[in-house]
Amino acid sequence: MGFSIQHLLVVLVIVILVFGTKRLKNIGDDLGGAIKGFRKALKEGEEQESSTKQDEQPK
Repeated sequence: MGFSIQHLLVVLVIVILVFGTKRLKNIGDDLGGAIKGFRKALKEGEEQESSTKQDEQPK
C-alpha cells in the first residue's frame, strides 16, 4: 500500500495551509543551511583525520 500523487498533493496543501508559504521557505532555508554545515564539518573531519594519519607514519 503506497502513496499516490493525489495523497502527496493533499498533504502538501494541508502543510501549506497550516504553516504558510513564508514559514515553509524559512524552514527550507534553515534545513538547507544545516545540511550544508553538516557536510562541511564531515569534509573537514576527514581532511583532519587523513593529515593526522600522515603525520603518524614512520619515516
